Amino acid sequence: MKQFGRVVKWAAIAFCVAFIAIQLVPVSRTNPPVEGDFRGSTEVVSVLRRACYDCHSNQTVWPWYSRVAPVSWVIAHDVTEGRAELNFSTWDQLSTEKQAKAMKESWKEVAEGEMPTWYYVVLHPEARLSANDQSVLQAWSGSPAAGEKGEDDDD
Repeated sequence: MKQFGRVVKWAAIAFCVAFIAIQLVPVSRTNPPVEGDFRGSTEVVSVLRRACYDCHSNQTVWPWYSRVAPVSWVIAHDVTEGRAELNFSTWDQLSTEKQAKAMKESWKEVAEGEMPTWYYVVLHPEARLSANDQSVLQAWSGSPAAGEKGEDDDD
């Protein structure tokens, strides 16, 4: 039993040292300048700002836990990936066709329950999309209502 106590003690010390050491790994938490913010109806802008902007804009609000590794690594990765996929802070730099495509793809992600991600909603319950929020985004995207066939749907 004494041996087990020693192992636990050294494992705890090793864990603490490793936890402190990983805090030294730098993570970029930048917000580049907004080059052309998204403009839309008040309802759409409100939903997007509340549920999407932290990962899909240059206006990320970096919470305190974004400074604690390894969570900071996940958050920085998600923001970088989100901005690369769709960045509302550079919206007006997209062609009309690319904007329309981004709107449809955004709705598809929402309709499939992929966005916002479940773990984001756990930490940010205000980002949960109500039925009304989803209706607003669906109308914004120009996607047909559930049960209707659009021109991009397969028969």
